[in-house]
Amino acid sequence: MSGRFKRAIVLGNLILAMAGLAHAQSPQRPPVGGGPGSPGEAESADGTSAPPTPMIFYVAHGPTGACGPTCAEWIAAEGSVQWDTYKRLIAILDRQGRRKLPLVINAWGFADVNVAASLGRILRDRGIDTTAGPTEAAACNGKSREECLDLKRKGESLEAKIVTSRATCDLACIFILAGGVHRNLPPETKVAVNGSLRIYNRFAPNVSEEQRKSLGTIFSEKHHKYLSDMGVDPQLLDLGGNSGQWIRIPSSQWLRFRIITDISL
Repeated sequence: MSGRFKRAIVLGNLILAMAGLAHAQSPQRPPVGGGPGSPGEAESADGTSAPPTPMIFYVAHGPTGACGPTCAEWIAAEGSVQWDTYKRLIAILDRQGRRKLPLVINAWGFADVNVAASLGRILRDRGIDTTAGPTEAAACNGKSREECLDLKRKGESLEAKIVTSRATCDLACIFILAGGVHRNLPPETKVAVNGSLRIYNRFAPNVSEEQRKSLGTIFSEKHHKYLSDMGVDPQLLDLGGNSGQWIRIPSSQWLRFRIITDISL
């Protein structure tokens, strides 16, 4: 299975992460874009290898219909969900004032699933719609990765398109998507969940087996409740059991599990 669908639980002062629930307003707005990624490599949306990047948010625009029947502008979310990602989401939503632009999710790499759930709750509180897919900014054509990231961090709306043929959605994506008031996915989206979790403490990696089991039960209950609160069938978390295998969820089952409220982008 692709590295894009790897996940784990990271506990640093009980921080939960997915090798992919803080919800507090920072007194000073952080920049919308994330900082440089940490060393190592993670798989990006197009399947190529790239350094892991903290999730960034930026506004993109295209012709009418680019992000839905009457939609021409959206907020792109791309990268890995980390402990402070919620601050950047709040920052960009605050910058929109009363505008409720839909969020288009392109999550990859290790991700903090508790933060992913907090992002979903923020989106629901703000009345935001959600979908998934890579956003390709025209200004990035011919630019290096760092040059492209610099453009996205400037805070300007970028001309772009959503590449629905490359859309994927793992558990972190599903948790964010679940927060949308209206949720849809391109029909070709690859959606997958995994029933098993790896738990470790990023400050003290030797977590006892007893503690792993206890925390695994606690987090499982929290995740089931979160999806139920968002109107998504929490049984989708049980599809993989404890096998550790990733289970693809075909588009014919998306409405059944209430992953989406609408058929397609």
